[in-house]
Amino acid sequence: MTNLKIRSADECRWDCVSLGEVMLRLDPGEGRIHTSRQFNASEGGGEYNVARGLRRCFGLRGAVITAIAENPVGRLVEDLILQGGVDPSLIRWVPYDGVGRKVRNGLNFTERGYGVRAAVGCSDRGNTAISQVKVGDFDFDTILGPKSGSRWLHTGGIFAALSETTPGVANQAMDAARKFGTVVSFDLNYRDSLWKSIGGKAKAQQVNRELVNKVDVLFGNEEDFSAMLGIELEGVTEDFAELPVASYERMLRDVVAAFPNLKVVATTLRTAHTASRNAWGAIAIAGGEIAHLPQRDVDILDRVGGGDSFASGLIYGLLTNKPLPWAVGCGVAHGALAMTTPGDTSMASLAEVERVMKGGSARIAR
Repeated sequence: MTNLKIRSADECRWDCVSLGEVMLRLDPGEGRIHTSRQFNASEGGGEYNVARGLRRCFGLRGAVITAIAENPVGRLVEDLILQGGVDPSLIRWVPYDGVGRKVRNGLNFTERGYGVRAAVGCSDRGNTAISQVKVGDFDFDTILGPKSGSRWLHTGGIFAALSETTPGVANQAMDAARKFGTVVSFDLNYRDSLWKSIGGKAKAQQVNRELVNKVDVLFGNEEDFSAMLGIELEGVTEDFAELPVASYERMLRDVVAAFPNLKVVATTLRTAHTASRNAWGAIAIAGGEIAHLPQRDVDILDRVGGGDSFASGLIYGLLTNKPLPWAVGCGVAHGALAMTTPGDTSMASLAEVERVMKGGSARIAR
């Protein structure tokens, strides 16, 4: 039992709203960032990807709370958000200064990797519109209150790392969610590149331990729990070649003991044999019950966004009152499918997710 009290769909405008940055992703396809002369554009963001997955794959109503600089790049990001079916009405449009000295939109260059060549990400996100938001810029009482409302709020450690002011905005959003009975989920999503110039892991733990005290459903991997919360996973090597399930169970129980407000804690289990082939599974805890889906090898086209798609699949299971093992299986299947297509976001359908959950083959469907 998860002990989650979820608002009725009838009383809410949205099933999930995500708070975070949406960047323009520029993808060199099969090439490398530093040698490419052509890039494919798509949108992506650790928090946004969850709302989009819930909308596009699972048919739920999603919106994104973010800020975008008002220029053609920002309007391209909006157009991509619209194509993903996510409601853009909560976007805060910020006047552009002409060259980006004061405000701009973030770019994320990502190459997929292949075989022994690992995936590479190079973000260009300084002074972005969303990094400059402060407490009071969004009316969360109206967004989450009875006149609008969302059953679920999702945010995470990437948003919290963007600036000195974004943790306060996340905190304000969570307070409003708790006031109106909206479930709060948080993906720790540790990124060394975001934290290293503002205090490193010590600052990350200070910020995130405070925020996690207001969370119902927590996502992370073994590095996230250590770097962001100071809770270590024992019995693993530096390359995570072996992932002892008993150690993960202990770590999840330690997290729940440290933060008794948490109703569900979930982590993916990933072993990267190569950039093109990973062992992929997950484990979660709720109400003292452990749900574990063992790893199985999956082929990878683009690994970015796999964890976000796991989160949206698990959230879908919880929103539809499925048992925890079903929700974990849904997350694993959705994450595996998302990693077979390019871009941060899922291109999977619910029928495909259900087929993978049932062990269906990849035989051609026509």
